Amino acid sequence: MTERLDWIDPTVREWDCTVMWSDPADPEAGIVLDRSAFYPGGGGQPPDHGVLLWEGVQTRIVDTRKADDLFLIPAPGDPVPAAGTTVRGALDDARRSSLMRTHSGLHILCGAVFRDFGALVTGGNMQPGEARMDFNLPEVPPGFKQTLEDAVNAEIAADRKIVARVLPREEALAIPTLVRTQDALPPLESPEIRVIDIVGLDVQADGGTHVASTAQVGRVEVVKVESKGRQNRRVRIRIAD
Repeated sequence: MTERLDWIDPTVREWDCTVMWSDPADPEAGIVLDRSAFYPGGGGQPPDHGVLLWEGVQTRIVDTRKADDLFLIPAPGDPVPAAGTTVRGALDDARRSSLMRTHSGLHILCGAVFRDFGALVTGGNMQPGEARMDFNLPEVPPGFKQTLEDAVNAEIAADRKIVARVLPREEALAIPTLVRTQDALPPLESPEIRVIDIVGLDVQADGGTHVASTAQVGRVEVVKVESKGRQNRRVRIRIAD
C-alpha cells in the first residue's frame, strides 16, 4: 500500500519515490507509488494536482482513483513511467496550500456553529479559497451572518493548534463530538480513525489536510447565508487573506 506522506506531514511538497504499478499502454489505469503526498480527495476536499519528474520528462497528475490502493491519474497524452521507475513527485503548492487553509476554515466554521447553535452538518464542498457548508439550522437570529463571521475570525485570531491524530476506533468513537455530519459514521471496517483536533474548539473525524494552527487560515469572509428548505441553511465562505 502507498505510504501516505500527506497524512504524515502535510507540508511535504516534493519527495522521491518509486512506481510500484502502472500500465503505460493504458494511462487511465493510473500510477501507484510506494510513497505519495498527493491527497486523493474525499470529505469534500478535491484531490491534489502536481507532477512526476523522471528521466528528463514530466507526467502531470490531475486526479486520483481510490480502489485497493491510490491510483494517480495522468493528464491525457502525458507519458507514464513504468513500474520500477524512480520518480520525483511535486505538488501544485498554491493549490494544496489554499485547500489546507480552506479546509481548516471549514472546521473552524463547523466548530463555531456547533458550539453556538448546536447544529449538525448536512453537506459541504470546497475549492481552493472558497467553500460552502450546510447545517441543520431551521432558524437563525438577526445578524447571523456577521455574528458568525466575527466568531470564526475570533477563533482564527486565537491561534489555536490544529492537530491530526490516528486513534483506535473504540477510543475515537468515545469522543461525543466525533461525527458532525448528520446521519454519517466512519467506515465500519476501519480499526483506526483519523481525528482533527482544533484544540479547545472542535474535534471530529476527518481524512483531509490542514494547516498547523488557526492563525494560518487567514481572515474568513462569510459571503452569504442561504435557505435550503425549512431545515437547512447554507453558509458560503471565502478565505480573504
